[in-house]
Amino acid sequence: MKSSSNHVWRILARLRGNARRAAMLFSGRRERACHNLNRLPPGQRPQDILAVLLLTVGVAVVVFDVPTYPWLRSLPGVYRSAFRAFTDFGKADWILISTGVTCLALLALDAGRYAFRLRMTVGAIFTYAAFIFYSVAATGLLAIAFKWTLGRARPKLYSEVGPVRFDFLAFDGTYTSFPSGHSTTVAALATALAFIFPAYRWLIVVAAFWLAFSRVMVGAHYPSDVIAGTLLGISFTFFTVRAMARRRIGFHISSSGKIEPNMNARSAKACLRAVWQVLRGQRGARRVSVEPAAPEETGRIDT
Repeated sequence: MKSSSNHVWRILARLRGNARRAAMLFSGRRERACHNLNRLPPGQRPQDILAVLLLTVGVAVVVFDVPTYPWLRSLPGVYRSAFRAFTDFGKADWILISTGVTCLALLALDAGRYAFRLRMTVGAIFTYAAFIFYSVAATGLLAIAFKWTLGRARPKLYSEVGPVRFDFLAFDGTYTSFPSGHSTTVAALATALAFIFPAYRWLIVVAAFWLAFSRVMVGAHYPSDVIAGTLLGISFTFFTVRAMARRRIGFHISSSGKIEPNMNARSAKACLRAVWQVLRGQRGARRVSVEPAAPEETGRIDT
């Protein structure tokens, strides 16, 4: 019993130590960030994104929101059933649980004793999992704040109050339509994955589009709710990854001004190969320590 208790305390101490070192790593990049204070190009500045948000959401409210609900009611029920089957993949709980548990598990490891490729793997997985967790959690909290403050009526109240009814600070679940929380989560996750896996960017974008659009098809949100949530998730995650790239934490800004992951495809394959070899017992996980050779092996005789 005493040995198991000591083991738990050692793990907790390792968690605290690794978390402290990770915090020092993030906070010690301020000087490096000062060298990357290049201005954002037009179209990526906060005021430009706000202008796009106001324009697209306003157009969607006028053009798409009014005819959407009657159009959905005219569709066969099988359409809604099909989209209802996968719309819950846009919930934040499974994303936060998986990435949060991953970060805690990696913090509990004594990664310093691992070989180089394994240490690189642990560092990359922790950085990208923490990035996804932060982006999804922060945008989710922002979406909740906007929902309960603005108080837009959900589509199921279309027949009673219409598509543009707002009841500020109503604190009623039926008045939490704007913006779409699912769409915010999907957009944040998709943006993060698109930066981590740039080769699969378009596949990620298409999958995210259908997940976000499913909120309209199941009658939970208006198109403007989905557009607002999508822009919120994309914008916040973009500024997060840019702040990380300026500090070379998980990402970096290339000579052409693009944000690229620090671990390229070649390094990722080498790390996966090393992990696979360790799992199969083909190589050891511990780092090799070079010990000084004995006098007999060097050919020298001490006098």
